[in-house]
Amino acid sequence: MHIDLPEKRYYGIGEVADAFDVNTSLIRFWEKEFDVLKPKKNAKGNRKFTPQDIKNLQLIYHLVKERGFTLEGAKTHLKEDRLKTLSTFDVIQKLEKVKAELIKIKNQL
Repeated sequence: MHIDLPEKRYYGIGEVADAFDVNTSLIRFWEKEFDVLKPKKNAKGNRKFTPQDIKNLQLIYHLVKERGFTLEGAKTHLKEDRLKTLSTFDVIQKLEKVKAELIKIKNQL
């Protein structure tokens, strides 16, 4: 899944939810369930996600929504095979970008 977010230091929860096409409640739930998500909170309690949080959310989204892992399965998978999962996920992202570019070129012809 390709996420279109502008280059910023912090993203609001609404921006993140729109980019992933999910509800904000799901993002808040994943924040409680997965230890790797640590958004910054201001005095009012608004969550601000860093680019590293976005990468972690992409990985969680990939495992849970695209590959069909349960939450417990995704947690254990992230703990046990973190490096292997990250490298595989990076390859998948690069291939999806190449595919999107090829589709764009095809449509221009």
